[in-house]
Amino acid sequence: MRPTDASADTATVPGSTPGTGIGQSSGTDAEDTLDLRLPEEFLALCAEVDAADRDDLLDRVGDWGGTLTPAGTFHLVPVRCERDLPLVSRWMNDPAVAEFWQLAGPRTLTEDHLRAQLTGDGRSVPCLGVLEGTPMSYWEIYRADLDPLARHYPARPHDTGIHLLIGDVVDRGRGVGSTLIRAVADLVLDKRPACARVIAEPDIGNAPSVAAFLSAGFRFSAEVALPAKRAALMARDRSVRDLL
Repeated sequence: MRPTDASADTATVPGSTPGTGIGQSSGTDAEDTLDLRLPEEFLALCAEVDAADRDDLLDRVGDWGGTLTPAGTFHLVPVRCERDLPLVSRWMNDPAVAEFWQLAGPRTLTEDHLRAQLTGDGRSVPCLGVLEGTPMSYWEIYRADLDPLARHYPARPHDTGIHLLIGDVVDRGRGVGSTLIRAVADLVLDKRPACARVIAEPDIGNAPSVAAFLSAGFRFSAEVALPAKRAALMARDRSVRDLL
């Protein structure tokens, strides 16, 4: 993923690159391959199965439902480019966001970033954060154990990562980021029973971001060198959730 990082309470907390799946080769020579046209009904069925498999990697984020937070009722709503691209692109062109996500410019940059996830294998799901019915943040819920991040720390099966940005200035710098990070971490642990911990990797030099995650119940685990930054690897563990 192209972004690096920023503060949840000032703008953003992005991270690494979602996978796009593994290609397969038939192992046959092109000259020996039949020109076979599959029925459209069969292709549609395959598409439905593939979509279900993608959903299953993160236990159907779109079905998680709302959660009540001190800031109001919050939902994660999977992005639809035809509906959400103008809004997400506008947020990406905010200087406070652009500094870290590096997606400022024409909408095609943001569109490419979103479609890489939407057409991938489902290990990263881009979502709008909707608070009291108003889209106000952008999130990526991703399988940290299947992400390139896993090369840089001792990943466990089903580790789930989060990236985010707060879209509007009015929602920054007043604790909303920490509140929503805690709520989303709780959602992950509630809806993904196989996940033992939620992972984040803000830039080590971004004190507001690190503070936001600490306030949300994450602990500092290690400093790791990622391709685009030095990150503070942070985790929120299921085993100590009730103590926070």
